[in-house]
Amino acid sequence: MVKSTPNSVGTIDCDFPALASFGNGENYTGASLFKGEALPAQLLPFVRAGKASNNATYGKYCFPETLTPERIKGKIFMCEEGGNDNVEKGEVVKAAGGLGMIIANVPDYGEELLGYAFNLPATTVGRKASDIIRHYVMTDPNPTASVVIQGTAVNVQPSPVLAAFSSLGPNSITPNILKPDLIAPGVNILAAWTGAVEPSGLASDTRRVEFNIISGTSMSCPHVSGLAALLKSVHPKWSPAAIRSALMTTACNTYSDRQPLLDIATVEPSTPFGHGAGHVSPTTVISPGLIYDLTTQDYIDFLCALNYKSSQITKVSRGSYACDSNKTYSVTDLNYLSFAVNVEGSNTYKYTRTVTSVGGAGSYSVKVISETTAVKISVEPPVLTFKEVNEKKSYSVTFTVVSSKPSGSNSFGGIEWSDGKHVVASPVAISWT
Repeated sequence: MVKSTPNSVGTIDCDFPALASFGNGENYTGASLFKGEALPAQLLPFVRAGKASNNATYGKYCFPETLTPERIKGKIFMCEEGGNDNVEKGEVVKAAGGLGMIIANVPDYGEELLGYAFNLPATTVGRKASDIIRHYVMTDPNPTASVVIQGTAVNVQPSPVLAAFSSLGPNSITPNILKPDLIAPGVNILAAWTGAVEPSGLASDTRRVEFNIISGTSMSCPHVSGLAALLKSVHPKWSPAAIRSALMTTACNTYSDRQPLLDIATVEPSTPFGHGAGHVSPTTVISPGLIYDLTTQDYIDFLCALNYKSSQITKVSRGSYACDSNKTYSVTDLNYLSFAVNVEGSNTYKYTRTVTSVGGAGSYSVKVISETTAVKISVEPPVLTFKEVNEKKSYSVTFTVVSSKPSGSNSFGGIEWSDGKHVVASPVAISWT
């Protein structure tokens, strides 16, 4: 239904490069957090999992007890991404006598490079390099390779890029609510680490560190929580919905050169089904200009629109709320700042929204952005004028289907209100079902 924490994350401008070098003179940059004794200077024999395992199903993933030691001892080994944890793959290779490891990305992970605390010289490489490396190791009669750990790289661009492990829309539970909301830093994040747990998560790992590099939505959550706490300190009376609104309407969906955010899995522009409203922007979130607020009753009405029973609403709300049988409820009436339209049967879809001025008096003019002519988007009124702080104004957005598209098609855009100082942006997603 409605969640406010991000399940989609972005990269930061910091990487941990590790070079995969080969006997044909080619080099490909991957990522690794290994810190230990380097490999010998010369290239070593290179073998892929399929040639060093008797297990056709799991051997390529370097599952425990699937590798044949006599085929891997003293060599660099290539494992496929997936199936089991990457650091476990390294443990399996090392136990079998391997000296180093290269992990090849599968299509779903694209060019994503996550740092792992390997227990041997190892690196993960992107999909394009992985395809080339697979061809090399399968066709060269005497393939050789090495792994060179290169430390830390900063000012990496472009950044942020949508992570491949992000949860993507459309919203399968409530299609009329656009998800995700936004993205925040969540790839290769430096975080404090307890000495009670090994950095790799493997019981056999005897290393202990005070800080670790972690990737995941669990890393983006504290970034957003910190920004929410900052907002709450400046605006102590704001509701959670108001805070989410400020985070989303001020988020960035382009780079400084105005090019759209990229999706690392496809190396193509990301969409609101990937980044939501965009990447959080700490520099602008304090002063959003307008907010989309919600009350407890708004959420109860939303549950009524979803045909929740009174007993279900009581469990969710922990209060004695019930739906009014004389009232017509609609999911599109929820005062959510994003717009998700599912074209199915009808030709016209109308959404009503209410904004609150938190920037004082001023006039906001609307700008509609759309990448399709198949649906006409109109906003009434086109100008909202506020005389004082905390004043509320409502507007409606009508989506009129002009022409059809194949089922499964998606189109994106945005609705922006601006007073010349603030830009209050809402993402739009239109889907044909």
